[in-house]
Amino acid sequence: MSSPSSHPAPSTRPPRQNRKGLTSTGARKAASKSPRSRAREFALQALYQVLVGKNDTASVDAFTRDLAGFSKADALHFDALLQGCASQATSLDALILPALDRKIEEISPIEHAVMWIGVFELQHCPDVPWRVVLNECIELAKEFGGTDGHKYVNAVLNALAHPLRQAEINAER
Repeated sequence: MSSPSSHPAPSTRPPRQNRKGLTSTGARKAASKSPRSRAREFALQALYQVLVGKNDTASVDAFTRDLAGFSKADALHFDALLQGCASQATSLDALILPALDRKIEEISPIEHAVMWIGVFELQHCPDVPWRVVLNECIELAKEFGGTDGHKYVNAVLNALAHPLRQAEINAER
């Protein structure tokens, strides 16, 4: 007669594999980031300074270009994001606001800046597929934003992608 074991049955799942290019939190490691991804990161940092510090874009631009690692970023894409988002902030907010469930002032500055980047790219960067825009913005929000901020960013940008990239989305179907 066998006695019941106090040990749980061995798992049938294979051991968890480390995914290359990811940190323990699931964010991409710096070495695995493309120049455009790096440009988005630097643009996010710069736009944060514009939103929170009310700094002018010229001084933020100069400061950001001096940061370590900027040389590995796509400088042209960074320029487009920083200058475009800063100069079109009011119109970007006007597009974002109907997709929010709260006042825009209640949105974290990180998520706000990520949404600016996403909406700007959806409007002005047709060479970047809409799904890539969403994925990149979700990654930014995961890495720099609050615990579940990426979910909110995903919901808002997904809602805005349909009217902004309708032809592209319809072509996928």
